[in-house]
Formats: sequence, structure tokens, C-alpha cells
Amino acid sequence: MSIWVQNWHDFFFLAQTMIKLCTVSVYMVSVLILRCKDVAAVDINMGCPKSFSVSGGMGAALLSKPEMIHDILTTLKRNLDIPITCKIRLLKTSQDTVELARRIEKTGVSAIAVHGRRIPDKPRDPAKWDEIAEVVVALSIPVIANGDVFSYEDFQRLKLATGASSVMVARGALWNASIFSAQGKLPWETVKREYVRKSIMWDNDIKSTKHTLKEMIMHYSCLGLPEGKAVIKSGNLADL
Repeated sequence: MSIWVQNWHDFFFLAQTMIKLCTVSVYMVSVLILRCKDVAAVDINMGCPKSFSVSGGMGAALLSKPEMIHDILTTLKRNLDIPITCKIRLLKTSQDTVELARRIEKTGVSAIAVHGRRIPDKPRDPAKWDEIAEVVVALSIPVIANGDVFSYEDFQRLKLATGASSVMVARGALWNASIFSAQGKLPWETVKREYVRKSIMWDNDIKSTKHTLKEMIMHYSCLGLPEGKAVIKSGNLADL
């Protein structure tokens, strides 16, 4: 089980968790109970398609186990006093996705996030916003739409196209965190320097910091250039 907590001045704290294909253990619940003191909600990530995640029985591997999903979410609802949400991605057919989303809604979760791609899809494949919209229509709880948000304007475009309550952004925020500014994105060099400064100020985990920097450099530049090589070799925040 892995937990990430993001710290933003104007946003609430959210712990996102990936759980293996097994019954919810007493240990896992006890860890989450401790985390509840520091976060406003717990999200179960059932959408990660990465090979390490699926082969390890985590993330999108859960999508084919609706009974397991039910057990995990209902157990957490019984034991935690904060909102429980989860994230899924599209199944083989739109009908399958809607049926799973309805089963998840019945567990009592506060919201569900839907990523508009299937497990075999590549990041370059367009997200299927129309299929997210079908989930929105079918449910009464808030649906969070995810996929292909790369500018501030995309937030509103995705909400309008799907009818979702809100929007989740991943790669767009990794590449340039100023995507959330209504005034437009800042130059990535500016964002990069500020990110390193904040990482040092908050003593951020070096692996997490390097991962984000590499994502930024791969998108805007190249890891094979001197700067990219230096980031890869860096062993601590001082090196960065």
C-alpha cells in the first residue's frame, strides 16, 4: 500500500491509496485511521494502468474484481470518519463502466473519478469524454472527470462536455503546475525553479522531486542534455 499526500495552500489534503488484490487488512485500516488525522479524504486508486501496478494486483487490476471493490470500499466506510472516494478508468464497453460505477455508488462513497481511457490505451490516445458523460448521467453522486487537461481552459471544456462536478488533472499539472492559474501558464523554467525552491523549503522527498523534474524536462526539453543528466545523477536536494 502506498499513500501520497499533496500539500497545497488553497486545497484540502487528500491521501490517495493503492490497495492490492486481497481483503482489507486490519493493518491497512489502522494506517488509514492514523492518516485520517491529517487528511480530509481518502481516495482509492483503481485506475493506474502501469505494469508494476497491474502485475502487483493494484490499481486497474481491481477493475475486474467488483466484489473486491465492494469489500474494500464498504470496509473503509465502516471504519473511517472522513469521505471515501475512488478513481477508475473505462472498461471494455461503456455499459460495463456504467454498471461498475453504479455498484461503487451503492457502497456509499462520496464521489468517483473516471479517467477517460481504457487499460490498453496509450497516453497519446484521446480521452473519451463522451463515455465519462454516460457515467455522470447514470449516477447521483459527484463524478470527477479526468483525461486530457493541459490548460486552464480545458477544465471548463471537460466539465461542459461531461457534466461532471469537477475535474482531475495529472500530466498537465506535473509538466507545469501554473495550469491552475486563470491568468495563464508561467514559463516552465520559472515553474521549475520555484518547484525546486519549494521542495527544499518543505524538505520534499528526493525521489518525488526528481520524478516531477524529469517529467517537466522530458516534456519541454530532453533528459539527454546536461541539465537532465544532472537531475538523474543528483542524490539529494542540495544537488538539485
